[in-house]
Amino acid sequence: MLGAAGVAASPDDLAGQVYIPARRGSLQVELVAATRRAGQVPWLLDGSLAALTAELAAGHPVLVLQDVGRFGIRRWHYAVVIGADPGEDTLLLRSGRERRLPVAADRFVAGWQPGGNWALVVLAPGTLPAMVDRDRVVATLTEAEGLLPAGALAATWQAAAARWPADGELAFAAANAARAAGDLAAAEAGYRAMLAQDPGNLLALNNLADLLLDTGCTAEARALAARAAAAAAGRDVPGSWRSAVADTAARAEACDPPVGDR
Repeated sequence: MLGAAGVAASPDDLAGQVYIPARRGSLQVELVAATRRAGQVPWLLDGSLAALTAELAAGHPVLVLQDVGRFGIRRWHYAVVIGADPGEDTLLLRSGRERRLPVAADRFVAGWQPGGNWALVVLAPGTLPAMVDRDRVVATLTEAEGLLPAGALAATWQAAAARWPADGELAFAAANAARAAGDLAAAEAGYRAMLAQDPGNLLALNNLADLLLDTGCTAEARALAARAAAAAAGRDVPGSWRSAVADTAARAEACDPPVGDR
């Protein structure tokens, strides 16, 4: 899976991260964690065959958990689905020592269901699954905060904002992630784009003012902080927002802009 995402890795490299000797195998949580350690983004699919085949059509192999036991005895096994033939109603798997194992779709589903239809794609930062809803994107990236490199997280938030360009929350998250990654130009552009669409957006006003104060005490930063404070005063907003706006306003009042910028 990492190789398909463009990351060089071998089983020996990964064994210490994912293999649990007592269980003679790996748990899903270790596989997700190892993906993030490699700087890639793990995406859990919604468990539908439609989502799985959409990823295959996009060129993304899918890791699945199967029960390949017989006579009522569970035998858990991971395999990678690498292709589908709708005409033959068949899926193609890398499974165990088999590089191209054809499996009838109904047989595949029967072995997939006992594990909750667990399916994972591993994608490079900045790439989204072919079939994913907005809430799943937010949950995946929120979970990954502090676990993925800041640049990887920022690139993927930017991809989400591009897929749903009218979504202000995604735009705000992308701008914040860019700032956390040190890409101040992208963060500033993101906040300004939000204000172009919604000039009274309290969070964009405050965060742009805060960013500009970090890069230099300017008349624009002070004006933006004042607008944010005025907007917060006239609204019922969460206490954390009000506190952040008050902190930015205090910084703006205390700063001393260059003479030519007064």
